[in-house]
Amino acid sequence: MSGRARLALCAYAATLLAAGALIPLVDGVGWLVQAAVLLGVQSGVGALARRVPLARTLTIAVQTLVTLLLLTLVFVRDHALFGVLPGPEALMRLGELLVAGGEDVGTYAIPAPMTDGIKLMVVGGVVLIGLAVDALAVTFRSAAPAGLPLLALYSVAAGLSDGGASWLWFLLAASGYLLLLLAEGRDRLSQWGRVFGGTARNSGGLADGLAGVGGGSSPVRTGRRIGVLALGIALVAPLALPALDSGLLGGKGPGNGRGSGGGTISAVNPLVSLQNNLNQPDNREVMTYRSNIENPQSLYLRILALDEFNGSEWRSSTRRLTDVPDRLPQPTGLGRDVSVTEVRTNISASRSYQQTYLPLPYPASEVRVGGRWRYEPEGRTLVGDDGQTTRGAQYEVGSLVVEPTAAQLAAAGSPPEELVREYTQVPGSLPGVVAETAEQVTEGASNAYEQAVKLQDWFASDGGFTYDTTVTSGTGSSAIARFLRDREGFCIHFSFSMAAMARTLGIPARVAVGFTPGTMKADGAISVGLRDAHAWPELYFEGVGWTRFEPTPSRGSTPSWTRPEVPTDSASDVAQPSADTSADPSAAPSAEDSCPPQSRQEGGCGPSQEPGAALPTDRGTPAGTVLLVVLAAVLVLVLPLSPLLWRTRARNRRLGSGGRTPADAAARTLAAWREISDEAWDHGIAPDESLTPRKAAARIVRLGRLDTTAAEAVHRIAGSVEQVLYAPEPRPAAGQAEDALTVRAGLRASAGRGARLRATLLPRSSVRVVWAVAERRTALAERWAGRPGAGRWTARLRRLTRQHG
Repeated sequence: MSGRARLALCAYAATLLAAGALIPLVDGVGWLVQAAVLLGVQSGVGALARRVPLARTLTIAVQTLVTLLLLTLVFVRDHALFGVLPGPEALMRLGELLVAGGEDVGTYAIPAPMTDGIKLMVVGGVVLIGLAVDALAVTFRSAAPAGLPLLALYSVAAGLSDGGASWLWFLLAASGYLLLLLAEGRDRLSQWGRVFGGTARNSGGLADGLAGVGGGSSPVRTGRRIGVLALGIALVAPLALPALDSGLLGGKGPGNGRGSGGGTISAVNPLVSLQNNLNQPDNREVMTYRSNIENPQSLYLRILALDEFNGSEWRSSTRRLTDVPDRLPQPTGLGRDVSVTEVRTNISASRSYQQTYLPLPYPASEVRVGGRWRYEPEGRTLVGDDGQTTRGAQYEVGSLVVEPTAAQLAAAGSPPEELVREYTQVPGSLPGVVAETAEQVTEGASNAYEQAVKLQDWFASDGGFTYDTTVTSGTGSSAIARFLRDREGFCIHFSFSMAAMARTLGIPARVAVGFTPGTMKADGAISVGLRDAHAWPELYFEGVGWTRFEPTPSRGSTPSWTRPEVPTDSASDVAQPSADTSADPSAAPSAEDSCPPQSRQEGGCGPSQEPGAALPTDRGTPAGTVLLVVLAAVLVLVLPLSPLLWRTRARNRRLGSGGRTPADAAARTLAAWREISDEAWDHGIAPDESLTPRKAAARIVRLGRLDTTAAEAVHRIAGSVEQVLYAPEPRPAAGQAEDALTVRAGLRASAGRGARLRATLLPRSSVRVVWAVAERRTALAERWAGRPGAGRWTARLRRLTRQHG
């Protein structure tokens, strides 16, 4: 093997070893295999380009182009020209994935789920680091500077884990770097033949020095010193960087409630582990309950609602939390003429079940539970605060059994405009086949209720769908289109697709996640296991409120209100699982969950013959246009992700709960003001330190074109800042974190897509890191210059550098 080939192999290995530090941050290691394959292709292209040989800059350009094509093929193939060329649609999709990934990084706790956005950031980041290492160490034959991107990769992982990164990952990354240095040293020495090491200290004298035996040669000793120096810098560098405490991925545990004084939802989406739970060989019990409900098989335990669909995934919106009231308010949209019965349920969660959200029958009217819990009114959910989870929780719930008739649902009036606007949004990336299929399935329906029933029946029995928990669970627009084409999937696919199709028809819809009723035990209690995990759509009807539907075949129970021919006041009807299935889900949930052939009981579940939607193939695109698009995509992908990561981390730190003393309150107020100023800066409103807080707030409102709610939030925080700075006894207002997030949402709403993308990926305020590093470097230089013997060590370091060069 030639020296350069050996060096390329070492660069490849060093990058993978450094990438190992990212493993604790995300679920699974499949991404590392994918990154290894892409890195291998990238390194192979570089080796071929150098063998031609091509100019150095041209070699790097070819590798960059191939890397872009690989990322396009892996992540946005459905949007690319000919499946591989990154056209405008693919470029826009990559940008959307990066934005979604940035939001996911700020939402999920460690280990974060491998969403499409996070996967692009992780795999793309590793591949770009590998490109930099290969270019420095192999193309330019300078391995020492290649340690900088490797150190950056490890530092990002160590920083995101709040110092929890194992020493093993640092040892692997450092070993990869030293391996690279040694390979380069051997390559350099091989070009000079036998090494002249100077006069040996032993009796061998000059002969041994020429032969390279005896004591270590001068180049070898130099290499060792450089290695030790590099490791020392890697250990000391994190101490010299600006402190960025508070967890980027959610702090301690799976969620981060913001303390008892307020806060927002920012917890792990339980949907992430749903498929894994359904495929467990052992249906481990997660909770038991007893209820006085007449028909327990209609009692779904709901964890939370996913009400925001951004094209990459369904997720729960960020909403304000309040204290848990003694009596929960009347459910939204529920009228007086609908039959309602209140029941009581006592629930005991196992100690092995840890979830930030509290499973509740919907809609709950009263909850008695110990611990630190907060209430989110829109979704009527309880979320743990300051690390509180369901582990071992015992609680009592009062809930309403709402039993509308088909006639009441059919006669439902128009929902409020604000609710329609929020819950009928669909992303621009949603394929047209979704709306077209919804129109075809609901043809002939005279109202929203009939449309919803037609959609449910099409998925559950008429459409030829197969229930299969082994299908890839993707949650984005492309996954929905693939599900409609292949007609294979499980509850995630059925609920997401029905909710998306309902939204295209103008019906407000969201997706609930939780558990089906479970299995009756001999002692009368009901056991809920891992394989009872489920997702189902909720559609809104004025006068009834959010209403459950069940499109997934062989799962749960079909709501009585979707079967108009059956009297709705008959409790025995609800006890039957479904008109679409002959199996009782509570009697044998594990068999149904793990046995896709159950779906054959629906009839007509053979493989779908319907062809998928054809990909756009614009063969008339000029080559010059394609080249320009590719170059633009390269520029976007090679931009470092550091500003995005720093900005998200800084936001979480500033808006953290902190302490409770007056000094802590003042610090939180000033931090929230700094966050608003930086957010405005990111959106093009540069800070003006000469203005008072009140005038600065008015300027942000005017230039940011904020709505009334966001404007009031800005002025509230500005008033609190004036209290902190000027009042004899400062009394800052509470809820600064919520106000800061409200202002951020207002700035993003008034900005265009391009401005939002720039504010996310290249925030202007991230220049503060550069300033802080410069200040630290200056301070270190001043302290070093004042140390005794500093000049001698500096001269020695310069001699080492000259010898290595």
